[in-house]
Amino acid sequence: MSESETPPMLGSPEMEAQAHALVDMVIESARQRLVEEEKEKEAEHQAQEAVMGTQKYGYYDYLMLEDKEEDYTVKNITWPRAEEFTIKLGDEKINEFIKTWDYEGSWLYCIDFLQEEDHEYDKRYRYRVRWSIPTRRKPIPRATACVYFTIEVSKIKPKNFPVQVYYVFETNKLVHRPGQSRFREKWLKDIIESKIIAMETVNF
Repeated sequence: MSESETPPMLGSPEMEAQAHALVDMVIESARQRLVEEEKEKEAEHQAQEAVMGTQKYGYYDYLMLEDKEEDYTVKNITWPRAEEFTIKLGDEKINEFIKTWDYEGSWLYCIDFLQEEDHEYDKRYRYRVRWSIPTRRKPIPRATACVYFTIEVSKIKPKNFPVQVYYVFETNKLVHRPGQSRFREKWLKDIIESKIIAMETVNF
């Protein structure tokens, strides 16, 4: 970054846009990978079918196989099917999922729906979960930590398939999927500490 460039402020619209862009890259990369591997997988299973008489897999089967996860100890919830998804249900499910995380009881959070985006192959619903630790001495916290959720509702998968969920912690470039990574309270603390440090270094 050159001296003339100004880094995005923590919690700014630019930071929010970066979080959304990271998720979009993951979604598009996964879809492109499916397209590129579709013919190879189809040929492989056709060969297996000819030898073993196995059932032929179709395009939607590959989508389901691609999303199938191994057994993890990480907690997860049952996410809604595409046909039953609503913005309100997305909010409720994110709240239910967050309750599976282990963190101190002093944390408070609120969930805000940000926007709906219509893409060629899916619709993406953006939510922000804002965390803070208010105290008696400082009921209005000096800083908050945001987690950005994206719920992807496919236009090409069967309607009874579950939605896909991605989330990114503010200032972090790692895109998480429910059930794949263990939540660390330290991630929230680090975000807030970095914001407080940034505010203290600003000269007015």
